[in-house]
Amino acid sequence: GDTVANVGHPLVPASGGVGAGRLPINGKSREQCLCRNVAPDWSGTCRPRKTLADERGSRVFIDVVTIFVESGKGGDGCVSTRREKHVPRGGPDGGNGGRGGSVLLVATVDSSTLLDFRYRRRYRAGNGENGSGRRRTGADGEDRRISVPCGTSVYRSADDFLLGDLVDTGDEMTVVSGGRGGKGNWEFRSARNQTPLKATSGRPSEALEIRLELKLIADIGLVGAPNAGKSTLLSVVSAARPKIADYPFTTLVPNLGIVDLGEYASCTMADIPGLIAGASAGKGLGHEFLRHIERTRALLMLCDPGAGSIAASLTMLREELTQYGHGLAQRPFAVVLTKRDLASEDELSAQLQAASVWAADHADIEVVAISAVTGTGMNDLLYLLPKLLKRAGPTEPESSP
Repeated sequence: GDTVANVGHPLVPASGGVGAGRLPINGKSREQCLCRNVAPDWSGTCRPRKTLADERGSRVFIDVVTIFVESGKGGDGCVSTRREKHVPRGGPDGGNGGRGGSVLLVATVDSSTLLDFRYRRRYRAGNGENGSGRRRTGADGEDRRISVPCGTSVYRSADDFLLGDLVDTGDEMTVVSGGRGGKGNWEFRSARNQTPLKATSGRPSEALEIRLELKLIADIGLVGAPNAGKSTLLSVVSAARPKIADYPFTTLVPNLGIVDLGEYASCTMADIPGLIAGASAGKGLGHEFLRHIERTRALLMLCDPGAGSIAASLTMLREELTQYGHGLAQRPFAVVLTKRDLASEDELSAQLQAASVWAADHADIEVVAISAVTGTGMNDLLYLLPKLLKRAGPTEPESSP
């Protein structure tokens, strides 16, 4: 399922002989190259097939949307007098108007992105019906329930005020309430005014523009520079299959994976795009997606020993987390040196020493060196995760702006 590097090379038959390597397609045949890719045309040039990883990467991940919601108007009250045979002086019998429908947001696990809101931006609840004679109250307007992924924060677009946070399945909040129904003339009867001829109108609807921000819910967040090995680590310790390649910013969307810690314990790990110096000023992609680790309980800071000074890389990551805020710099964290199989023994020893010195200045943070490819050090990392989560506490910390 790996993408073939030699794209566009001349087609080489998979085996010798006349007609060898030909695949029947729609009653015809196409040649198959030695690299097992089917040529899409008859030009004699090999083109790679679209792999499963490409299919996953082509999916759109939407984590911020703005929508317009409006509640229903309340129904008007009714002015009516009772007119019935053998009932003299029937008096008022106008009913009240029905309540307008409200717009609610409900957290669900059935969706993982806000993609549905990209194609529909306006949501409106039903209006309440007017009252009628015989003291009949109008029907209430139908509420509009909008499903959103768990971990969605709701902001008022006008002033960025946080209206609510939907974290767990089933959490719901009322964004705009329906208008109250008006009163019929039955409500205004009195000893002095036994036949009132007035009624009130229903309350108008409420309209609001809100911004939805999806923040993934995970226990461990992976933070590091581009090409530090975050996606590779996630693919090894979990069943997640993020896109992996040998160039920076391969990860364009956050990824989640479930890590088995043994003894019927597990944790959720989140991988976000890499951070670079100046991300807080808008450079790169990582700072835009840091919202997805706001809810994490602990962090793993990944560094490549062959990418330069470990101390400088760790300092840069800490500065970017501090600049972003939301309490990320106060999360418990550990340092992970990746790709140890590519470094020599002397180089690895020097980088481990530098990382240990840097960690000693930050409350004796744990340091572990791993190779996700060969599996070296992976047991030490998996043993470290429960200790890190225990230090973080049983619940996620409160995020502060």
